[in-house]
Amino acid sequence: MSMLKGSNSPVSAQQVRVELGWRSGPGVPDVDASALLLASAKVRSDADFVFYNQPTHGSGAVRHEGKRTAAGSVTDEVAVDLARVEPEIERIVLAASADSGSFGQVPGLYIRVLDAASGAEIARYDSEDATVETAFVLGELYRRQGAWKFRAVGQGYSSGLQGLATDFGITVDETQQAGPAEVPVAAPVTPSAPVSRPASPPSAPAPAAPASAPVRLTKVTLTKDTPSVSLTKQGGTSGAMRVNLSWQVRKQFKGWGAKLGRAIAMHGDLDLDLCALYELTDGRKGVVQALGNAYGALHQPPFIHLDGDDRTGGTSGENLTINLDHKDMLRRVVIFVTIYEGARSFADLDATVTLQPQHGAAIDFSLGECTVPSTVCALALITNTGSDLVVQREARFLVPERGVSPQRTIDYTYGWGMNWTPGRK
Repeated sequence: MSMLKGSNSPVSAQQVRVELGWRSGPGVPDVDASALLLASAKVRSDADFVFYNQPTHGSGAVRHEGKRTAAGSVTDEVAVDLARVEPEIERIVLAASADSGSFGQVPGLYIRVLDAASGAEIARYDSEDATVETAFVLGELYRRQGAWKFRAVGQGYSSGLQGLATDFGITVDETQQAGPAEVPVAAPVTPSAPVSRPASPPSAPAPAAPASAPVRLTKVTLTKDTPSVSLTKQGGTSGAMRVNLSWQVRKQFKGWGAKLGRAIAMHGDLDLDLCALYELTDGRKGVVQALGNAYGALHQPPFIHLDGDDRTGGTSGENLTINLDHKDMLRRVVIFVTIYEGARSFADLDATVTLQPQHGAAIDFSLGECTVPSTVCALALITNTGSDLVVQREARFLVPERGVSPQRTIDYTYGWGMNWTPGRK
């Protein structure tokens, strides 16, 4: 049963998932969930704002988990470990922002709190009176006499995410305003003759942007209609660019999804591997992947480094970093993902890709539904045209031929021309 605005409900679970949901359809704006950790009604610093560009709180207590799509509906989730919330934090405000539209155009908007362990619903509030608001506080988790409660709020802002954030004490970077995604026409790049891949030991990722930097709210979402964006025009061609793949397995299985569900039940966690094929301007080619411990390097060729292996698919997911300070050495990079074990296909898998340049707007996109028995998916193509650095959404589910590895399938598709040998983690 939906709560009344202003009412509250006890939260007994220590680990909860906060789900924001709405019905999708033509003309419905994109919605993003966020959370603000408050002490004395304000954030202590910009680090207390958790959202798509800053998905994990430093304490580890709050994480933006990302979106899932199903037939006619979308959800965006925030995970909260109440036992890890720092003692001085009194409230966690749970909000949403609408991109290119208002909440009066968002049907079926709701928030609910779920027990992370059992999935049982603890509290739910349905918003039914939104009009011109572009940001909305749907609810909040708060402490009362040593226990946690959830309150249904339903307070809107017409000033968007920026107005909401600044109202709670966030310093917003107003100098970076990302426009709509560009669709450049890039000249074709002729592959050079393949040479052997240099072996490079793993190196530590580049340091992140200073914590004192203002929060950047801008982002670019790539779609089938607007699949490309210029990093050069977005001002994101220097520093470290983090690439994240996060995923969740849908609960309903049918068709190829039924095979996926049975495979996960049989083999345990789904293990996806984020990888990158690279071609340098001097002709060298290679792969960055966990197989064969080919983790790459950030401060020497190939200027791409892969983090450790992840099997959960949450916000941490699979990550690699590209050092854009050496972009002039990069000709093209194909970022792709393979199924290492746990399933035979990407069917019934919700996956989101986020590219976060250190000095530009975040770029994100979803992979969409897989309808073929695919074990490898090309995620994005990064191309250096000489005057521009372009990110292209690929989202191509490929089906390897019998006896052909996923890596070799990507190679064939994009014309890399490398020699491949079997590898293990």
